[in-house]
Amino acid sequence: MITTASLIVFLAFYTLYYTSKKAVLSYDLGFEKWMQKNPKQTKITGLVLLLAAYGFWIFTKSFGCGTLLFFIQLMTVGSLIVVLTPLKKISRSSLLILFITIGLLEFYYS
Repeated sequence: MITTASLIVFLAFYTLYYTSKKAVLSYDLGFEKWMQKNPKQTKITGLVLLLAAYGFWIFTKSFGCGTLLFFIQLMTVGSLIVVLTPLKKISRSSLLILFITIGLLEFYYS
């Protein structure tokens, strides 16, 4: 459940990052062009995803702990996206491997 919330936080911040006018954007994937052309729908989607991730954190943990962990994760994921996206270090295969590994570790240790 925490891995799912982490993935949703990543997707939410990534969609909100692509609506920024100051960000250095690359169009490696098709949906990135759509996000840049439709900023209003993308912002709504990003905010809904953020609320969903916050709901997952509150459901998984309690209100206080879930809120704290959500904001810690949002700051961590946000800074990584801002730093690594212009360097083109974020790819589909690396994200897939990362989230599969984290998911397996979560199920193994729970």
